[in-house]
Amino acid sequence: MAQTSLTSFSTQLADAVATASSSVVQVHGRRQPASGVVYAPDVVVSTTRAVGREEGLAVRTPDGRTIDAELAGWDPATHLVALRVPGLNLPAATLATTAPRVGHLAIAVGRSWSNAVTASAGIVSIIGGPLPTGRGRQIDEIIRTNAPMHRGFAGGAFADTEGRLLGVSTAAEIRGLRVVIPASIAWKAAAELIEHGRAKRGYLGVAGQGVRLAASQRGTGTAESAVLVVQVIDGSPAGRAGLVVGGLLAPAVRDAAHYVL
Repeated sequence: MAQTSLTSFSTQLADAVATASSSVVQVHGRRQPASGVVYAPDVVVSTTRAVGREEGLAVRTPDGRTIDAELAGWDPATHLVALRVPGLNLPAATLATTAPRVGHLAIAVGRSWSNAVTASAGIVSIIGGPLPTGRGRQIDEIIRTNAPMHRGFAGGAFADTEGRLLGVSTAAEIRGLRVVIPASIAWKAAAELIEHGRAKRGYLGVAGQGVRLAASQRGTGTAESAVLVVQVIDGSPAGRAGLVVGGLLAPAVRDAAHYVL
């Protein structure tokens, strides 16, 4: 009975890899190829680790076709890119309908240097965020896993045990961390990159410096820090609202860094 159950479980994982891999392609944009996930029949989502240039990009399909690709845009916050691939004609990845939980078993699926399917299993070890990614940018939520990943997994799928997409793997690209961008965030970024060429973010039009507040400056609030306005862009929403250099912005920030909002 135990052997039968183990065999059944093993078959289920293999089926999940087969399902996920049908929407995972190989991306050629650096010396070493990486992976990408099909967002739409002619659009692939990958990471900046996979794309080192804007020209000479190509995608290799599961059936061995090599198709020229065009960079539609990239998002510096999530390190995701969207590629237009005319004639790709592959099914988009199926999104998971159940949110992942810490402890859930999941599978990383990518393409090896030879375009063969490569897979790695592990658990969802952390779901957290936001994760700062530099220059005032952040990813609202990230997934961490203990599934081992080599560079070829960058841009590949992170799927549940049914082969449905939970997120896009980044390997060790963001701040040296092996993180997964949740599918909801990746798909939203992809939609904006395809439509606008960039991911749209809220914009105030100020630059600021994180500062600690003295007890006398906190008033009735509990915030211990704020953003000191050091520049206001002419014609920006902040300028039209009357913000001035030297003012303080809340909510609090967590460290004394430089912010562009």
